[in-house]
Amino acid sequence: MLADNLNILCTWLGLSCGFIERLLETSPGISGTDPCRCLSTDACWPSSTAFATLESKLSTPLVTPLPPATPCYSSLESEDCGAVQRLWLDGWWRANSSGATQHPNFAEFATPEGDTEVCYVNTTLGYPCGRGSIPAVGVDARSVEDIQLAINFAAARNLRVVVKNTGHDYLGRSTARGAFLIWTHHLTNLTYHDTFKPAGAPEGEVYHDVMTLGAGVQWQDAYDAAFARGRNIVGGISYGGSVGAAGGWVQGGGHSIIAPLYGLGVDNVVEMSIVISTGKHLVVNAHQHSDLFWALRGGGGGTWGVVVSVTYRTHPAPPINAAFFLTSINASTPDALTTPSPTLHKLFAELVRLTPALADAGWAGYADILASADTGHPALRVAYIAPADAPAAVPLMERFYAYARELAESSTLAQGKLRVATAVVSPLANFGAWETMIFRGKDGQGQVGLNVELGSRLLPRELIKRNHTKVADAVLGLELPFIGFYTVTGGVVSKVDPDATGIHPAWRKALVHLVFGSSWPEAASSDVVNEIREKNKKGEAVFREMTPDGGAYFNEASLYQVDPKSDFFGSHYQKLRAIKKKYDPTGLFVVHGGVGSEDWDADLHCRVSPHRTSRTRSDGL
Repeated sequence: MLADNLNILCTWLGLSCGFIERLLETSPGISGTDPCRCLSTDACWPSSTAFATLESKLSTPLVTPLPPATPCYSSLESEDCGAVQRLWLDGWWRANSSGATQHPNFAEFATPEGDTEVCYVNTTLGYPCGRGSIPAVGVDARSVEDIQLAINFAAARNLRVVVKNTGHDYLGRSTARGAFLIWTHHLTNLTYHDTFKPAGAPEGEVYHDVMTLGAGVQWQDAYDAAFARGRNIVGGISYGGSVGAAGGWVQGGGHSIIAPLYGLGVDNVVEMSIVISTGKHLVVNAHQHSDLFWALRGGGGGTWGVVVSVTYRTHPAPPINAAFFLTSINASTPDALTTPSPTLHKLFAELVRLTPALADAGWAGYADILASADTGHPALRVAYIAPADAPAAVPLMERFYAYARELAESSTLAQGKLRVATAVVSPLANFGAWETMIFRGKDGQGQVGLNVELGSRLLPRELIKRNHTKVADAVLGLELPFIGFYTVTGGVVSKVDPDATGIHPAWRKALVHLVFGSSWPEAASSDVVNEIREKNKKGEAVFREMTPDGGAYFNEASLYQVDPKSDFFGSHYQKLRAIKKKYDPTGLFVVHGGVGSEDWDADLHCRVSPHRTSRTRSDGL
């Protein structure tokens, strides 16, 4: 609004107006005294002329993000609508859309009147297609200069800013109603360095076999580049491959099935480049801007600026053993469809008991409790890997398999009849062969395209070792359709100095990342959604009490953390907050649960002060 008024005055006086834009672009935060960010529904929103001026300087036109189901509200028979319906669960398709979130519930908006503004793929539900919480306009950044122009434009006009990489975000941080979007999805440069010297490093400090990944690179592409050179790289994994390699995944910590072998994502970063709120492009590492480098490695995505690229170590790719275990449960009691059977309790409790020993033997991976495909009853599915040269790994896993087979033979329908469908250990050439076999050639597989909310907690090794029965009982008492018991820490992760990076120190004592949640259909009643949320909150409370010094993974967590500062960052919070004030003094970058978010209301729209009360979030959450 300031820019528009000054330009009108300038034109009326018959003066050249170009200096106004230059002044604003070089003076970010000129409107920073306003307690509320400017949204597209406000009078302060930039004029079409201002946006046209910005667009003329960018390398590609501005984007107007739209709900991905929009084409179906024009014609159900159109080719575009057919693509929407065919690809709704495809993570890559969603990542390629500036207006799509991987989980549609984060695009909903609750109006002040209590109505829901949303654009459902099921057009027969009778709802009009609304924009919901999707940003109004954005910059499709293809270069550092594009990002700088976007940040300076937003800072000068006090706009609400969101940064979106691939949109894979369980806390809805990559979208906001009425916001200005900075979309980094097309920064896909990928460079493999045989040798690499960090900026500012002394002579002789050289890394070998590292990769620099642009902000838009997705992990399947990064894996392909590493595997082609016979190397491993610590990264995220998902069906559909939509996790970004240089965005929120690493800034939140970055767990991986190979983290116990090589460390978390943050432990493998050599250097990062970022554009901060002043518009400056910084290359940060252990030698320059080391405080920001520390914060970026675990201090949370969307908080510090717009990350342009990340340079990672890679590692040798030796042979591995892969363990696959799949069960089903049948039971005679009706409530067993939602309540784990006594047989499943025994089986899972044995897995929990063995987890410290399995981890010490080299195993890491994912254990899920999901509904059996054939019976619908909760059952156990396991996918683990271990180095092929770990001598104790296979005998210990076979011991667990033998226990499961004996339990299957003795179980009854009344207790929950167990069937062990798969229990094998297979030698594979390397981690790349495992990742390709499990995750390639698939779309979202239920991981995207659905309404989802999660809860999580880091479970310390000592807790599991000391009282595995209590842990197993609490996990199976969650009464949620999805539970993940992930051994993605321990090993090398536990050997890193807890203060070496900004990530919560609880990661260094944890052995398991527990994650749980549920989904619901489009247009589900508020009673259904609230019931799911209450179960998530109940689970959060149970595990917070069990782990008073624990924490939660910022990228896979609850929207209802009682104490986000403690849960996400622990004893590092005050240091992170000081770094935040140094590099983003006006608070241009703020996300739910992130560093500095306590200064803002529930919508992250207005600063909270003694004279201003916070509001309830209105994005369907």
